[in-house]
Amino acid sequence: MEDQTRHGELRRGEERQTDRWGGRITRRDRFAVPSLVRLVIYPLPIVMVLIAVSLDLVTAPTLTGSALFCAAPLVAAPFFTTIGTALVGMFSVGAVALMRVLDEMSTGEMDLAETSSTAVVALLAVVISRLLRRRGAAASSAWTIAEAAQLAVLPVPPSRLGGFQVAARYRAAQVDARIGGDLYAVQETPYGVRLIVGDVRGAGMDAVEAMVVMIGAFREAAEQEADLAAVAARLEHALHREAQQKHSREYDEGFTTAALAELPTGRPETLRIVNRGHPPPLLLADGRTRFIDPSEAALPLGMSELGDGPERADEVPFPWGTQLLLYTDGLSEARDSDGEFFEPDKALAERAFDDPEMLLDALLVDVQAHTGDAAADDMALMAVQVQRRPGAH
Repeated sequence: MEDQTRHGELRRGEERQTDRWGGRITRRDRFAVPSLVRLVIYPLPIVMVLIAVSLDLVTAPTLTGSALFCAAPLVAAPFFTTIGTALVGMFSVGAVALMRVLDEMSTGEMDLAETSSTAVVALLAVVISRLLRRRGAAASSAWTIAEAAQLAVLPVPPSRLGGFQVAARYRAAQVDARIGGDLYAVQETPYGVRLIVGDVRGAGMDAVEAMVVMIGAFREAAEQEADLAAVAARLEHALHREAQQKHSREYDEGFTTAALAELPTGRPETLRIVNRGHPPPLLLADGRTRFIDPSEAALPLGMSELGDGPERADEVPFPWGTQLLLYTDGLSEARDSDGEFFEPDKALAERAFDDPEMLLDALLVDVQAHTGDAAADDMALMAVQVQRRPGAH
């Protein structure tokens, strides 16, 4: 029973994590079309043929529906299967042939020319449909592989961990992209629940590789280091080690901003933060919002040659009912059409959310409305709160 519950939670988490804004090729290799549009598009080729037949029957001989006969299979090609497109083409060619037989003023040459033209266009539509299906299958395969890679690198965190409720989201700026340089991870350790949200400089495979290094180093260091600042130091070391092995300019000049958080074991109303050049985490409680600004400014990870990181974590109260939001600059630097930045503290003020999932769902809706669904940067989000009031049953 517990395994089934756990599986259901993970499945719901995957659905939340991988939901998308906008349509694209589906896993069945067909274009994803909103249901209202589908009701219009699917009958359209047949309607076009019927209109063409009506024009031939009720109008003057000089006004024919030949253009509609040819257009019908072409309209079907992007949205119908190859067989469906072929059936529409056969229906269109048959309708043309029947109209030419019924037209007493037409000549044999005219009948043959118009019927042949429609047949050629129908055949072309079948070829186009076939090519689109193959391209759709390739896009679907690539999307599936990218989705699997995302869930492997950025797995959906457990909704409950160490007495806390946790939620995470990743949003790519490009509709068909799945993984960028933004990252998150959460882990229950002997020292408490530890979290990280970070942003790797750059893009492409170098950024993805650095992200994988960061997450791997975090999971190892979070288990072994008693101090959160020491965890950040281990991440710094991992980036430098990888740069030396790669000997690439991107790694040498790369850096990662990150916010690390710790909810110490036995102290559920305490929060520790180490901020390495990252946007400040946000606390939400009783409709009020407050940024956790670092007591000591620190450079991003990977830039230790220019300065040292903080020697200890900042500690702030984290009473029951308070929610913590960690995010990347894809959220705080999201702009509207007038160039105004999205302000999460103002957007979330005077609002209450029952759990972190609801918080992130509402936040993504707000960002989408602010940008008009035109985000310029990826974003990673993580929220956490105490699962229940201490002592409650």
